[in-house]
Amino acid sequence: MTKTYKPGENPPRPGEYQERGPRGGSVPKPRQVTIEPGDKPLPPTQKPGRTWERVGR
Repeated sequence: MTKTYKPGENPPRPGEYQERGPRGGSVPKPRQVTIEPGDKPLPPTQKPGRTWERVGR
């Protein structure tokens, strides 16, 4: 299982992060964000309880 991160957390590495469900499952129309070096916290998700998962560079 891949590690997920809560909104507002500072991710350990830059890259692409995708919104995941409360238990790590997929969600319909997930948000995807790009975190660059120097960016701070992950943004809010569309609904409470969701998390972020790193999906690419």
